[in-house]
Amino acid sequence: MAGLKNSPFGKRLRGADEDSPRKNRGRFQPAFPLPSGSTPSLDSRPGTSEGASPESPDKRDYGDRFVPSRDAGDLRTTFHLMEDATPATPSKSRIIPTESDAQKEQSNSLFGTILYTEVTPASPQRSGSPVRQPTASTSNLPTTPTRRRLFAYNSPSRSNPATPSRRLDMPTDEAYSLSPVRNESRHLLESPRRQLRSVCKTPYRVLDAPELADDFYLNLVDWSSTNVLGVGLGSCVYLWTAHTAQVSKLCDLGSLHDTISSVSWVQKGTTLAVGTLSGRLHIYDASTLQLTRTYERAHTQRIGALSWNSHILSSGSRDRMVHHRDVREAAPRPFKRCQGHRQEVCGLRWSGDGGPQAATLASGGNDNKVCIWDLRGSKRPGGLGTTPGRVGNVPGNPSAAGGTSTDDGDAPLWKFHEHTAAVKALAWDPHVSGVLATGGGTADKHIRFWNVQTGTMLSELDTGSQVCNLIWSLTSHEIVSTHGFSSTTAQNQICIWKYPSLDMVASLTGHTHRVLYLAMSPEGETIVTGAGDETLRFWNAFPKKENHQARQESRLDYGRLIR
Repeated sequence: MAGLKNSPFGKRLRGADEDSPRKNRGRFQPAFPLPSGSTPSLDSRPGTSEGASPESPDKRDYGDRFVPSRDAGDLRTTFHLMEDATPATPSKSRIIPTESDAQKEQSNSLFGTILYTEVTPASPQRSGSPVRQPTASTSNLPTTPTRRRLFAYNSPSRSNPATPSRRLDMPTDEAYSLSPVRNESRHLLESPRRQLRSVCKTPYRVLDAPELADDFYLNLVDWSSTNVLGVGLGSCVYLWTAHTAQVSKLCDLGSLHDTISSVSWVQKGTTLAVGTLSGRLHIYDASTLQLTRTYERAHTQRIGALSWNSHILSSGSRDRMVHHRDVREAAPRPFKRCQGHRQEVCGLRWSGDGGPQAATLASGGNDNKVCIWDLRGSKRPGGLGTTPGRVGNVPGNPSAAGGTSTDDGDAPLWKFHEHTAAVKALAWDPHVSGVLATGGGTADKHIRFWNVQTGTMLSELDTGSQVCNLIWSLTSHEIVSTHGFSSTTAQNQICIWKYPSLDMVASLTGHTHRVLYLAMSPEGETIVTGAGDETLRFWNAFPKKENHQARQESRLDYGRLIR
């Protein structure tokens, strides 16, 4: 032993014991390795190295334990599923992801529910053990946590008679289960979950669209009931036939030094309306590529919005007016004018509920307002109307095209003020009568749903980015929204939402500019989007419409006629 004490190893041991009070042995060390050549030697100790600087690595302790540190917060947040590494974004109530995350959201929701069930103490009904109720004399005294034994041996025959049921007599009791989770969690895992609809994330066709304007207030793409796509490019309008992929030039306004600002097909037929920046309105027959009618002074400024209701054509302009014309008549003046906006009208949409005679018109403007019009009985000149909850009229525009009309005093049925940016996106629900969806611009970023029969807002959705267009699905109760500018990392997207839950079904990306234009095929399966990147992209967004006629009972099935 004396030889060991006097050996160099013994001296180092004694030196380490003498220096141990001065060392902070409880300090955690970095888990990353040091650069080569900087590892201290076994003999180096504080105070023994000559010429060592205060910042020298020889002064530090190096342990071999790595203790991970978790965020001090909620247990559900700390142990939540790991997300993909993304840059930090501002906190919002809902941020559009870069890809469809419906399946991930469903998995995270299920995981959070099971985790909460597992970490929450079992309730008396779940554990099957009786609960001792505090008496009046001890209810005000501080309570001490009961000491729970890890192992308790009990016979079912000697169980407490106050127990509602004998647990061990039930073969489904947790005591006999081999599952690592509770019965409630096992039932959640085994329960059937909603099948998520698969949506293709890539467009099946991409077309070049040179000179497609990057202007939020224009409407340059529309799809007809005869499966022909009309697109306004610069001063020309082109027609693309879907089933043959044939392209035809409908018109060229270059000789008039005019530019296309809006296009719109009639609901049924081959008639196409074309609005221009100078305020002209042209009516074309697409089957013959012939011009049938022209309104030279339809508006004093550009026509950015068009909408059909049978043979009635409504146009919205930068002059703040909405004009209604019967295209069967050659009269240059509209039969009705309406003004409910103080800035440009950039969105128009007829509802079509109840047929052409009972349809309702929605208009959106750059003044952040949404107006609902009924041409049958919206004329209430001279202030407020008599119907409760309806707003009064807005002073008319004395510079309206074609002189002053006696109908300029008409007031909208409803005017909605909740949006905080321009409202271009308008869409009527084809499945529920009287439901209107509206989308706000960059400063708003919301989609709001209204009941126009009562004038109330049903729900709203914060999308986190500029809403450029809205359209409802014809085959399912879903709505498509296209987006532009965003304060988050995700922008220029096409999103599909389930209504009324407002859960995201899919998110489609591909455009590099704002997705300003949106149209749907007549069968309701395909949507086409256009953007300032001068491309048109075709997406298979919705399932095929169910053939209800095939499900009808055959008249030749005589077995069903036997009583």
